[in-house]
Amino acid sequence: MGKKITLSFGLGVSSSSRRWVVFTAIFIILLWSAASNGDVFGRLPDLGSSADTLFSAAEQRAIGQAFMQRVRKNLPLNDDPLINDYLQTLGDELVKQGGIRGEFHFFLVDRPQVNAFAGPSGNIGVFSGLILAAATESELAAVLAHEIAHVSQKHLLRMIESQRRMTIPAAALLVAAVVLGSQMDPQVGAAAAAGTQGAMVQRQINFTRAHEEEADRIGIEILAKAGYDPFALPGFFEQLGQSNRTHDQSAPEFLRTHPVTSNRIADALARAERFGHRQRPDRLSFHLVRARLRQQSYRHPQQAVTHFAATLRQQRYRNATAERYGYALALLRDGQLNAARRELEPLLSQHPRQLELILLNAELDQRQGHRDRALRDLKRALELNPNHWPLIHAYATALLAAQRPAEALTVLERVQRSRPQLTGLYPLLADAARQSGQQALHDRYRAETLYWQGDLELAIRQLELALRRPELGFHLASQLQVRLDELKLQQREQERQTRRVERN
Repeated sequence: MGKKITLSFGLGVSSSSRRWVVFTAIFIILLWSAASNGDVFGRLPDLGSSADTLFSAAEQRAIGQAFMQRVRKNLPLNDDPLINDYLQTLGDELVKQGGIRGEFHFFLVDRPQVNAFAGPSGNIGVFSGLILAAATESELAAVLAHEIAHVSQKHLLRMIESQRRMTIPAAALLVAAVVLGSQMDPQVGAAAAAGTQGAMVQRQINFTRAHEEEADRIGIEILAKAGYDPFALPGFFEQLGQSNRTHDQSAPEFLRTHPVTSNRIADALARAERFGHRQRPDRLSFHLVRARLRQQSYRHPQQAVTHFAATLRQQRYRNATAERYGYALALLRDGQLNAARRELEPLLSQHPRQLELILLNAELDQRQGHRDRALRDLKRALELNPNHWPLIHAYATALLAAQRPAEALTVLERVQRSRPQLTGLYPLLADAARQSGQQALHDRYRAETLYWQGDLELAIRQLELALRRPELGFHLASQLQVRLDELKLQQREQERQTRRVERN
């Protein structure tokens, strides 16, 4: 059977993920309950009917943080620095060139489904299966542009606002049914449909379709402004429609999160015609990221080695450089270091400044005992690309491996001051602090790691432990106490919202 294809501005999941469905329903209940009672992480003023002012900017950020904590706790995220940096770079380009305001966070969900979703506060998740299914970079950009449009038009907030006069359970079940659609557990979906009035369901579906049409229109404009082919959006959606017709005939239409119809594709084609075709070659990074993901998709390294050896022998690939890069990654993972280097050296000779290849070369050097050379090459590349997170991550990791934790801590804390929501920082910071003998600082960064993983209670305990350290200085103690107070406030608010849901 073919893969199920879903594209959602809600939380798309596979039908087997019942626990994730339940979480989502609870999350929506909390949001709706807070909106209807004027209380989200604090008291809200009377906001009237405008979705744009339903939550303040600070409250939207708090909701986004809470959302990402729960995503991390309930979905398998892939924290590969290279892949996530590529997604963020591509997304930032679309946001900037498209004239969209606000901050966006793009992240990778480690699941094979062809799927993407936009959550609150600019958090956009992309499933690994989507990247592998995209035939061109324009197709991947098209999906990101569509999700960016959902965020920029505040569709999630508008959906929540539209439910303010319903009872809390009805609103939560209805939104969960529409957002999760046919990806829900069939029993949960049936309960949602049975628990709401048919007319109410139809009104909400129409509202969602209006969102989709608006996201298509704005997404195509974003693509055109950023120089990508606007026809990539209807082209990719046509593939989704074909998959739905082939594999999803039994799903009721009102449970589909993104109904891809012939009318919708025709409308998108008509909008794309206004801009005309744009021939934009794929960047090498797009193909390298796809090869990297493909290699990771195999559970055993030998399977990956066999796959790439076969595709290279049979010349079944879109990009030869990327295919050899994937082969070198598979050989490295399988412990065939000399063979991996033989594959990498000609690629690096042809593309000496390609950062993915520089990073792989440094990893090979470290595995083969050439730590000084790896550090030298990474430092040189970092001087030319000082804000490149994958390089920073690799350089700090190499410094820790070379028993130079103080230098690693300096490098990482510089990044943390400017990009505190870069969650991959905190495990490295905690390790560098521990190796440097700064136990209280280790506790601090360990607490942040736990917090971003969604374990608020353990994060609080870690901060309380840090505050009992005898060597604790006044400045760090003050920082720890402020952060502890913030997390305890969040914990009290979560408990209060949970009690409110239970009463209803």
